Amino acid sequence: MTRLVAVRQAVGDDAEAVAAVRRAVYSYKAMSAAATRHVMTVAAPAERFLPLVAEVDGQVVGWGAAGLSVWTSEPGESHLTIFVHPDHRKQGIGSQLAERLHQHLTEVGAIRVRAFVHPDGLEFARNLGYDGARQMHFAGVELTSLPEPPETPAGIELRSFDEVDPRAAYTADTITALDEPTDAPMDSIEYDRWLAEIWDSPSMDKSLSIAAMAGDEMAAFTIVETDGDRMWSGMTGTIPAYRGRGLAKLVKSVALRRAAAAGITSAYTSNDDENGPMLAVNNWLGYRRVQTELGLLRTLDN
Repeated sequence: MTRLVAVRQAVGDDAEAVAAVRRAVYSYKAMSAAATRHVMTVAAPAERFLPLVAEVDGQVVGWGAAGLSVWTSEPGESHLTIFVHPDHRKQGIGSQLAERLHQHLTEVGAIRVRAFVHPDGLEFARNLGYDGARQMHFAGVELTSLPEPPETPAGIELRSFDEVDPRAAYTADTITALDEPTDAPMDSIEYDRWLAEIWDSPSMDKSLSIAAMAGDEMAAFTIVETDGDRMWSGMTGTIPAYRGRGLAKLVKSVALRRAAAAGITSAYTSNDDENGPMLAVNNWLGYRRVQTELGLLRTLDN
């Protein structure tokens, strides 16, 4: 039986269906329908963000999105994401999404496009011209048995994000982002865009996100994003002047305990191969690897 496949631009009302497909593909990630809608509707104009959905007989079964990377000073950087429900693969849906998105990126001046794929999607990506071997590891932990948090050092006060100035959080986030293992530096993050995309995102639970404050300065932090009874660690970082004092371990362990008390049962996170210190923290907390994705790069023909 021939099934009708349609690819169209996504709208906010697609968020629930897209989030459901995402959960089917990425059981180890947590993004609510509200957060999905936020991603669709709050992109910066300069990003030239294009979100697409693929429908089979009127049912959303795939997602594709691409845009220019506006948080780096490197010109021509872009990003692309595609996922298709497991029940609808090998039908050309991913290829249709990729064709539309690559055409869009070429039209808006992208030079390099980055994407992450499951190992079983590597051949598909290679056939589209992607290459590279960067590994991103994903891990999860059930919040039933957590180690005791380290002692809070003298001069440090723990606060939840609903008790801190967003400017302090922005400063800490942008400083630590410079050390994130990546092919393009995250060195051009404007405050207003950060406020709209990160601080005001419905995925961030400010009551569970924890900061280690040294006076008015945020020395370390961990951002918690929630989806029902699951959570995702959006970012954990320590600014250089306060490293080596165990603050990342402290804030993340406290955040997980507060999440467990709030009814969260499972936590997930990701780490680049090169981020040894954070891998050590997550291993101590009991995270166990559940998936590895491959970071790939394609140069576009303009």
